[in-house]
Amino acid sequence: MVSLAAVVILGYLAGAFPTSIILSKLLLGIDIRDYGSGNAGGTNAIRILGWKVGITVILADVGKGVLATLLVSQLRIDPIPLTPDMVQIIAGSSAIIGHIWTVFARFKGGKGVGTGAGMLFSLYPMAGLICLVIFAGVLLTVRIVSVASMAAAISLPLVILFMKGFMNYSVSNELLYFSIFAAALIVYIHRSNIKRLLRGEEKRFRRIRLNKSNKLHE
Repeated sequence: MVSLAAVVILGYLAGAFPTSIILSKLLLGIDIRDYGSGNAGGTNAIRILGWKVGITVILADVGKGVLATLLVSQLRIDPIPLTPDMVQIIAGSSAIIGHIWTVFARFKGGKGVGTGAGMLFSLYPMAGLICLVIFAGVLLTVRIVSVASMAAAISLPLVILFMKGFMNYSVSNELLYFSIFAAALIVYIHRSNIKRLLRGEEKRFRRIRLNKSNKLHE
């Protein structure tokens, strides 16, 4: 079981790399979690650091999910008594958890959406593409990233069931179980956003600028 422990630990560490926090400190000398939504994910990076840096953060977050799912899962010191799909799911899930609760930043990271997307595209690109279209459609309609993220997450199990039942795609039961877990986790992580939505206080996506003293200027 040494290999499985290594997969979990290295998957977690891959996801835990705090890209937006490092870049915000290097570029502006701030902690991005003190501004905007208080989140260390790609969306807040776009708000605070601009499109170029924000897209870099998003790609890095996606890459962490890909790295864990495709590479970390292949580590073998001793045999792992699980299916390859299950090992990949464990590695990718560890990365998502690492991104959300990063040991490198007082266990306060991002929402896990980008890293989860990287994992999903690694496991099942077609399902990932459909969820990306759903995310983009909802975002363009309501312009609230949290709503788009939750809509894409909740749609994932339904997409997988549809592909398995009506499109004759071979989908493992492990992937279906993961999709339910991922949807529940993403909704749970967005619980503060849900509260703001119910109060009518959740803001639409737009850029926030900082002045020379690093104070908000909207």
